[in-house]
Amino acid sequence: MRTLLVALAFGTFAQGTFAQGALAAESDCRAIESSSGRLACYDAAFPPILKKPSAVENDAFRPPYKDPFVAEEARTAAKLKNICRGC
Repeated sequence: MRTLLVALAFGTFAQGTFAQGALAAESDCRAIESSSGRLACYDAAFPPILKKPSAVENDAFRPPYKDPFVAEEARTAAKLKNICRGC
């Protein structure tokens, strides 16, 4: 039980120290007057996350889209044509 409490306390203090370091870096960037310098400071503090290539590039191998409601719409239209409207 003691080890659990010690681990929990250590985790709490470690997160607090990390958050203070991040806040300190952020406050330094705010003090920079030039826009480009401030942007460079923020980019250095928080590097951009690179995205994976999207799946759109593989469209050549994908079969064409087939609308699942086309057959249902055709059946509904056929039923509506058989309704007598002037009886």
